[in-house]
Amino acid sequence: MRQLKRPFYGWWIVAAAIVLQALPAGLLMQAFGSYIVLLQRDFGWSRTVLSGAFSAVRLEEGLLGPLQGWMLDRFGPRAVMRVGIVVLGVGFFILARIDSVLWFYIAFLIMAVGASMMGFLSITTVIVHWFERQRSMAMGMALLGTALGGFALPVVAWGLETWGWRAVANVSGVLILALGLPVVQIIRRSPQEYGLFPDGRDPEEAVAARRLAGEPEPIPAPAFTAAQALRTRAFWFISLAHTASVLVVSVIQVHFIVYVTEDLEMSLSLAAWMFTLQTVTNLISRPLGGWIADRTSTRWVTIVAMLMHAVALLMLAYSTSTPMVAASALLNGLAWGTRVPVIVSMRAEYFGAGSFGSIMGISSMVVTSGAVVAPIAAAWAYDVFGSYTLSFTALAILAALGSLFLLFLPSPSASGGSGALVTEEDEVSVTR
Repeated sequence: MRQLKRPFYGWWIVAAAIVLQALPAGLLMQAFGSYIVLLQRDFGWSRTVLSGAFSAVRLEEGLLGPLQGWMLDRFGPRAVMRVGIVVLGVGFFILARIDSVLWFYIAFLIMAVGASMMGFLSITTVIVHWFERQRSMAMGMALLGTALGGFALPVVAWGLETWGWRAVANVSGVLILALGLPVVQIIRRSPQEYGLFPDGRDPEEAVAARRLAGEPEPIPAPAFTAAQALRTRAFWFISLAHTASVLVVSVIQVHFIVYVTEDLEMSLSLAAWMFTLQTVTNLISRPLGGWIADRTSTRWVTIVAMLMHAVALLMLAYSTSTPMVAASALLNGLAWGTRVPVIVSMRAEYFGAGSFGSIMGISSMVVTSGAVVAPIAAAWAYDVFGSYTLSFTALAILAALGSLFLLFLPSPSASGGSGALVTEEDEVSVTR
């Protein structure tokens, strides 16, 4: 009898990553707009003050990025993520007891540290080590948690309206600890430590099959250090393009619900369902975008997604009806889901997996600038002009222009994979 082949353990890690990404995404990041509505009612704080907390969270994530990247490369993702789960849970318990702007900011900064350590950077670092040929698709599936977390938003919004934000914050802290700590035990640092290989493929068998089929030898994978990557045009072009796309995502995360409830006079529950439409297309497009990118071009897939981001924000800025809001949410979710796993995998495609945590962590400092500035700029424009139209339009244009960085991005395989990436002034010695 033929023995059944075990599933590659990397896919169990993908499943764990989905859960670990969904917890902070659904209970914190995507629920932030709903918290804003109730905190504004209870305390009378301005939108600029409330939006500033989200920007402070993103600023902290960017500043933490290089340190977290070093910790991931040094101690491994599971240890870092375990600490992050505890910190995030404690942050929710503190949020439930705030009574001033100062403690509001303290609570969100603590939660930001926890969410960062258990979330995006840690998860992407794990996936980069466990997958190569299927990297973009695996990345898209692992990052489904962000989209799946969005499905919790109607439930969170209902809880906020029914029980109040303090009770929901306490429940969120309990859920983070009760679910996160057991699931994080599934995470493993790299396949080689357990006698496995990326994608579950034996490299010797792969070489034999390729030679039998008469296929050419693949170009060796790049192996940049963080210092080497920083001296390349590719690092800065990818980081700046990613920054431009985050302008749209961050401003919609913070201002979508408050915009459609107060300016377009939707109920909080309907607004949450509108936001969930974005989650639907985000969910569908993450593995699909990764699958397409693995077979075509990560660069062109990301360019198209960035242009869709811009169109979605323009549609929202000039919405006059519920169908227009729904169409904007659907399009932005499609762009968001398609872009995220692909633009992250692009770093590994250009620089390799060895120092991915450090490289991605440093890049996050650049990317975070967009997430910090955009919500505050939109809130300030609203407080001054009484409308989001001007700020949404300007941010959409900037997001579209950001795609030009990818249009002029050199190929990772050009000139043997290194020469086209470096500046003319600084040639980089790349280990192969």
